[in-house]
Amino acid sequence: MSSNMNSRSLVCAPCNCAQMALADTIIAYQPDVDKHAGVLAYELVQGNLVQWNSFMDKSIPDPPTAVLLHGILGSRKNWGSFAKRLAQEFPMWQFLLVDLRCHGDSASTKKRGPHTVAATALDVLKLLVQLRLTPRVLVGHSFGGKVALSMVEQAAKPLARPVRVWVLDATPGKVRAGGDGEDHPAELIEFLRRMPTQVSSKQEVVDVLVKEQFSMDVARWVATNLRRSSPLGQQPSSSFSWTFDLNGISEMYKSYEDTNLWRIVENVPRGVHINFLKAERSLHRWALEDLQRIHTAEEFAADEGGGVEMHVLEDAGHWVHADNPDGLFRILSSTFRIETTIRGMQD
Repeated sequence: MSSNMNSRSLVCAPCNCAQMALADTIIAYQPDVDKHAGVLAYELVQGNLVQWNSFMDKSIPDPPTAVLLHGILGSRKNWGSFAKRLAQEFPMWQFLLVDLRCHGDSASTKKRGPHTVAATALDVLKLLVQLRLTPRVLVGHSFGGKVALSMVEQAAKPLARPVRVWVLDATPGKVRAGGDGEDHPAELIEFLRRMPTQVSSKQEVVDVLVKEQFSMDVARWVATNLRRSSPLGQQPSSSFSWTFDLNGISEMYKSYEDTNLWRIVENVPRGVHINFLKAERSLHRWALEDLQRIHTAEEFAADEGGGVEMHVLEDAGHWVHADNPDGLFRILSSTFRIETTIRGMQD
């Protein structure tokens, strides 16, 4: 990999985008939530060979695009360094990182309920239409994995065919509770809802969560969702507030537990390839029944012009892109090499 092959990061707000970002330049805007209610905050990480933006002539085809979706209580920043690494390795690609509803910079954009997996997927599909993008790859971690499956279920367009979907450490159906000593997301969300909306420091939150028997890793991760409070017209204060809408997130997680998308996996549309990745040390409970149904779907999909495949990421817990980023990079890279080869043959 060439040392001068750097990715570009283009952070856009609706109708407040820049023209092409120069190499090694980061252009950042906050979403204009007053004028553009309903639009998600996003970041577009582009490889060095991408010469495209959403203002170009519509006759110019968009470059190969992958959408990276975070999990519950996460944000697009979870994928930031990983996306830049992918953009360096695959300079013809661009990677769309999204703050899902109620999360990150999208939390200030008030969304109508119900806050479900399906509604979250529809948000992303609408963003793709706005940006005139037809992604070849969807990658979703945990909650984001179900969102990716729901995107496939809801729309033929703006999804390409073929499209490759990666569901990272999530199953299509019932979410099973972890065992004793494991972190339980529903309990974490409810505990956070009872905390003050402003705190004096990130460490204060970490200490409280650890005291309540949540793991140190989860406590530190949750604290990344705090930012300094900035009262209107004043300098940032010494207090911190949450960047997410916990009431909406509580509803989203309930939907994640209840949403059943096995029908997509067991009747894969032609041209769709669904990859499941199980973390070897995952806290998420993969039942033997889940694994058997996925393996059965593998055989059926191959006969129907689709695809289902199971992968295991060694030496990783649920936070796959943090626990073993090198292993995850190796597994996902095969998808981008295949798609790059296919596109080259079509051109």
